[in-house]
Amino acid sequence: MQHYFAIRAAKQIAVAALAAAVTLPIAARAEQPGCDAQTNLVRFAYPLTHVAHKLSTNQPITIVAIGSSSTAGAGASSAAATYPSRLQVELSQRFPGHNIKVINRGVNGEEITDMLKRFDQAVIAAKPDLVLWQFGTNSVIRDHAASDHSASARGGIAKIRATGADVVLIDPQYAPKVIAKPEAVSMVDLIAMTAKREDIDLYPRFQVMRRWHDEDHMDFKAFVSPDGLHMNDWSYACLAKSLGQAIAEAAQRPVLPVSVHAFAD
Repeated sequence: MQHYFAIRAAKQIAVAALAAAVTLPIAARAEQPGCDAQTNLVRFAYPLTHVAHKLSTNQPITIVAIGSSSTAGAGASSAAATYPSRLQVELSQRFPGHNIKVINRGVNGEEITDMLKRFDQAVIAAKPDLVLWQFGTNSVIRDHAASDHSASARGGIAKIRATGADVVLIDPQYAPKVIAKPEAVSMVDLIAMTAKREDIDLYPRFQVMRRWHDEDHMDFKAFVSPDGLHMNDWSYACLAKSLGQAIAEAAQRPVLPVSVHAFAD
């Protein structure tokens, strides 16, 4: 009889654990080991000086996320599960008491030229302190040459900089329908090169997601939607977590005087 009750109790515990896993909030799911390993790999090359100033003076901070469907949130279960929505939660938790707003300006299917046409209204009009600019995926999917985007990217960066805002570029996702295209790596390289030449930060999404697959041995089904292209709730939450950590670190990083930089070189 004791053996019967022991088995019954074990089954009840298992059922309870399964129910807890199913109902686990998105933010908690991002605590999985694969995500934790990635947050330590993303560190921006440059401090976010404009955001840092707003934090130090306790002024409201506006972040605009512009891009295509992976910014809009295709593949997410709800608007609250998109990376901009999750990022606002992450930053609000990291900086309690600060007024931080993340505006989602993603539009499905757009390429960089489409985004530039609406920059004034979608980005500049919001008076952003930080702009997160994701582009390149749709061009890769449509077999457009990566090199054609260089001038457009520089033009968009110049427009953002004219407002005084900080800029972070986000490259394409590492997903089956992206990596199957010959221009995928060229686009990733072009965006990285653009960020380096313009002295702005890059969130290397392609590299982060590739590590999930190649080194953490996660199946694509774990972090890519069934369409083989878009991210899912877990990967959007993980992206927001590591991006939030990178933003927080870069906005609080001590900026050395010019003379000290020169001496260090």
